[in-house]
This record gives sequence, structure tokens and C-alpha cells, in this order.
Amino acid sequence: MTQINLTLNVEDLKDHLMNSNLDAVVKSSLVLILNQMMETERDEHLNADAYERTSARTDYRNGYYDRDFLVSIGKINLKVPRTRNGEFSTSVFEKYQRADQALVLSMIEMVVNGVSTRKVTKIMEQLCGESVSKSLVSTITKKLDPIVNEWASRPLNVMYYKYVFVDALYIKVREHQRVVSKAVYVAVGVNSQLKREVIGLAVNHSESKEGWTQFFSYLKSRGFQSPKLMISDAHKGLKAAIQESFVGTSWQRCTFHFKKNLFDRMPKKQAEELKHALLRIFDATKPEDARALKEEFMQTYDGERGYETVLSLLDDGFEDAIQFMNEPLGFQKKLRTTNNLERLNSEIRRRERVIRIFPNTQSAFRLIGAVLMDYEKSLDPGERKYMYDEKEN
Repeated sequence: MTQINLTLNVEDLKDHLMNSNLDAVVKSSLVLILNQMMETERDEHLNADAYERTSARTDYRNGYYDRDFLVSIGKINLKVPRTRNGEFSTSVFEKYQRADQALVLSMIEMVVNGVSTRKVTKIMEQLCGESVSKSLVSTITKKLDPIVNEWASRPLNVMYYKYVFVDALYIKVREHQRVVSKAVYVAVGVNSQLKREVIGLAVNHSESKEGWTQFFSYLKSRGFQSPKLMISDAHKGLKAAIQESFVGTSWQRCTFHFKKNLFDRMPKKQAEELKHALLRIFDATKPEDARALKEEFMQTYDGERGYETVLSLLDDGFEDAIQFMNEPLGFQKKLRTTNNLERLNSEIRRRERVIRIFPNTQSAFRLIGAVLMDYEKSLDPGERKYMYDEKEN
């Protein structure tokens, strides 16, 4: 893995973490992490793992007792380990207070931001003078799995998602001693309140019809109903999977990518004039107006040398690229492209660039899921909607 040089201002980091608006997800993570740290301490005190037979054992486990612990994000309930002779005492509470709570909160923050295990151990030592083993960081990270899995498998039948944006991007994963590319499938839905949710995440071998069909089956198994419109790029496998998986659903081809394909194949002669004419077609707000402008364009350049490819592409993809015009005028700008997924993808990429190669598929799912959970909180906060009908303005 490439060595990453981090410049860390400890006091600024502590201040940032302590004043973060941490929600219930992070609160649950904190409980899991502190419990795991105490469990590890007891193992070290006993000099034996659970159910391990060894002459080096110094004592035996004796269950747990509950303890409420007040932290900056509220009161949490912890399971404190006990031993038979009562000599074991955890240092977690003392260390937690001494580190101004930065130890655990920093771990959570760094996991979500894609910092490597090796870097986490070094930063922890800078933060509070306490060394943390790589194995403990890995164990703590795995404790986030139930939280991410619960979010990724939550029911989708409590809300109808009329519009859904889907996309896939590639990451590198280590598998059987080899580095391979894997596809990350993501779906963002606009619910009946016109607010966005990240409704689907999966990591699969490649972007294909089979992969997309599996992804849609996973959504339907959670109660997802056929949307009115799905917006995506023109991947053939994705388009075929949408047609087979959702009867009655229209497909909107991303106009940004479609227009770019057309522009790239235009002859240089009269290119600006051609672009302007094409933009007029997709700036229309009614299907019948767009069709009239398209026919005018086709007739104007039909038979001219060098324009055959552009005209053929436009004719083939036109109807799929104007489906957004059947929706309310106030919605159309948001429905004609997949641009709203670009920031989401950049958030994933920002973390992925730090890691470069995920150690396994589960670690990729865990990290990307945590990133998406965090990103979802920024989508359309409060009473803000993603789309507004003209009648509401």
C-alpha cells in the first residue's frame, strides 16, 4: 500500500470530534467498540482466550455487569467484564477520560474516512499516548458490520420510490492473493415526500446484466416496488435488467452522457451550430416539441457527408433520452441526468483513494456503506425537498 503522509493537528482533531453532531449510528458504534476493548483487556489479564485450555491461565471469566457511562453524545450502557477472583479492573474508563474521548471517536471517524489500520495505530498514539494494536483496530472495524448490514437491508416497503437513480463504479479488491476489479452498485431513490435516500448498495464481480438483475432482486426482496422512472447511463446490461425486472417502469437515459456521445462524433465543420441545434431539442419541456425539433434536425443534415453517425445515434437513443419530459416541469431538470450521483461517487472515491486496494469484499462493503450512511444525512435536510413542482412555487 502507498505510504500516506498525514499532517495531524491533535487539538483541532479533538475539537472537531467532540463537537461533531454524532447520531445514533455512531453512538451504537461507540458501545460496540468500548465493549470490545474491555473484552480484549480481560483476555490479556486472564492470559487466555475464551474456552482456551492453558496452564498459563491466571483466572476465569465471570460474566458481566451493566454500567451507564455519560459521554458527549449522551448516556450509553456498557457490558463490563468480570473475573471470579474480582482482581480484574478495566482501564477503558480511565483511558477514555484521559484521552478526552478522542481515542474511540477518532477511530470511528478514521474508519469512515478510509484511513488504513497502520495509520490508525500511529494516530492513536499521537492523540493520547496509548498504543493500539492492528488486530484490535481490525476487530473494532468488524464490529461496525451489524450496523452497516442493518442499514443496507432495511425494509423498502414503507415508502414508495417514484424515481430511482442507479450507477456503478469500480474498485480494487484483494481476492485469493490477486488484485481484482469489482463493481459497486448504488441506487438512490426519491420517495413520496420528494426527498432522496440511498436505498441500495452491493459489491459484485462486474457490471453486467446478471449483476444488475441480482441487485434489483435484492431491492425487491426488501419490499421495493417498481418505480415510475429509472435514470442511468446507457450500459446495455443495466438497460436489459431494468426492462426484465420492472414491468411498466420507464427508463431515462442520462442526457448529459447522451449529448456528450453525440458531440464527440460530430464533424468539426459547423460543430457549434450543430451543438446549438441539439441543445434546443433537449431544452424542450414537452415530448411533442422535442420530437418536432428532432425531425427538423434530421431533415436539415440528412444526406450530408460526415453526419451519418450523429444522426443514427440520435435516432436510436432519442426516445429513451426524453422520458423526463413526461414528468412535471419542476421535476424535469433533476430527472434528465445522473448528475446527482456524481457527488456521491466522489465521496466514495475520496476514501477509496486512501485505501487503494481493499483487503476483501466485506471490508469494501463496510467502508462504502459507512460512507453512504454518513452521506445520506446531508441529503435534503429538514423540510427541504430534492424536487419541487411548479405548483408549489
